Amino acid sequence: MRRLSRLVWMALLMFATFNAMAQHAPAIEQRKIDYLIQSVAQLHGAQFIRNGSSYDASAAVHHLELKRRYAGSRVHTADDFIRLCATGSSISGKPYTIRFADGHVETSAHWLRARLAAWRDMPVTPASGSPATSPHR
Repeated sequence: MRRLSRLVWMALLMFATFNAMAQHAPAIEQRKIDYLIQSVAQLHGAQFIRNGSSYDASAAVHHLELKRRYAGSRVHTADDFIRLCATGSSISGKPYTIRFADGHVETSAHWLRARLAAWRDMPVTPASGSPATSPHR
């Protein structure tokens, strides 16, 4: 009986540890998603092309946040956000593109994946465990 009690306590401890670890990851992923959205907001002079129409950064941010809310629990990671919310139209299937102020165009998925890679390359602050240069860490 004593051994069973010890096994139950060990199992509960392991469950609590893994649960805490699992809850930590989404907070980091949410900060990454916020960073990506803020990166879009800071693209002054860029036009976001969605289904053939152009939108400024503010409208693009609004649309991405709307799609993020609509996707709900399906978005667990920044990669999920890019794939499910920021890659293209769920209605037409056309990819979203960005026409930058200098005239070059690239898909939003490609640009956001580059921003996510930049996040991963930023120095980490010891206190937060997050990159030091992001405004949302």
